[in-house]
Amino acid sequence: MPIEKLTYNPNYPSVKDLKKRAKARMPKFAFDYLEGGCNEEVNLSRSETDYHDVLLQPSYLKKFGGIDMSTTLFGHRYDAPFGISPIGLQGLMWPNAPEILARAAFKHNVPYILSTVSTSSIERIAEVSEGQAWFQLYHPTENSLRDDILRRLDAVQCPVLVVLVDVPSFGLRYREIKSGLSMPPKMNISNIFQAAIRPTWGIETLRHGIPSFATLKPYMEKGLDMAQLGKFMNKTFTGRVDTDKIKAIRDQWKGPMVLKGITTEEDIKASIAVGADGIIVSNHGGRQIDAGESTIVSLRKLMATPAYREKLTMMIDGGMRSGPDIGRALATGADFTFMGRPFMYGVGALGKKGGDHTISMFKAQLKQVMEQLSCEKIADFPETLIK
Repeated sequence: MPIEKLTYNPNYPSVKDLKKRAKARMPKFAFDYLEGGCNEEVNLSRSETDYHDVLLQPSYLKKFGGIDMSTTLFGHRYDAPFGISPIGLQGLMWPNAPEILARAAFKHNVPYILSTVSTSSIERIAEVSEGQAWFQLYHPTENSLRDDILRRLDAVQCPVLVVLVDVPSFGLRYREIKSGLSMPPKMNISNIFQAAIRPTWGIETLRHGIPSFATLKPYMEKGLDMAQLGKFMNKTFTGRVDTDKIKAIRDQWKGPMVLKGITTEEDIKASIAVGADGIIVSNHGGRQIDAGESTIVSLRKLMATPAYREKLTMMIDGGMRSGPDIGRALATGADFTFMGRPFMYGVGALGKKGGDHTISMFKAQLKQVMEQLSCEKIADFPETLIK
């Protein structure tokens, strides 16, 4: 399949450029929520820098017939081997961000994953993505709430369910604690001032409304203040996701089921045993355990056992900031890649054009890498890995 003509804003050709612009346009508390990791943020940094240790071998003299970066996942052929990771409170970081990104993903035929704790509802994102958006489930404490969310997903014919398994407790993120965006969240004088000096963000927030947990609204009492909202979230989503809970979901959900947050052989074997169709190797963007390893290191270890890839679709999330990083993940053995923060930088920098720009940017970067490596298709990447 030929690559379409790629166009994007030349003033922002990289994630670094988008990040700088987004930081200047977003209130500090919102940017800190997006940017922060847990504790001293060691694993957050490691998740990016460890990609630099993965080296690829170019090939220049072999015959080369052009590029096809399309990839088939769960019966759907996507136009590129990357998608948009789920992020909570997206509409707080930039107004209407979930819809902006879901529309862009649909336009470019790549997957967008809506988080349970994002700021647009299952039904609204299904509408703007014409039923193509995936959904990430934070497992509720009450099974009745879980069952109703699954019912709603089935009603909109959600194509893929992603079950998050790496939040047995919320990470200690010092930036969020200082800014008041921990649980329970609060808007203090400092945050109000930060919003006031970012007028574009403020105007767009007034236009689209104060962000809320839209998917969860049917299960909340009306008029909850910030403290009550925090108590609701802690009560509703605190708890470990074990294999019994996954089996119960598997019994109900007939479509593809992916487990996100898998990093060890023990958990990947359990994923196979409970009937998962795929996994996303992820450390939650360095937001859960600071003493953990980067996802690219976890993936390399898991790829030492080829049988895992034969039984599961192996995907990866976290730390990728460029086309070369996507190539590194694919060469390491990933079937597909997901990124979160880069797309929010794009929306923060360019508003409603940010999703389209960032997808086009990554396509252009990946195209250049494939040309250098003489990869005609995504399946060729592992041959380029310098072991």
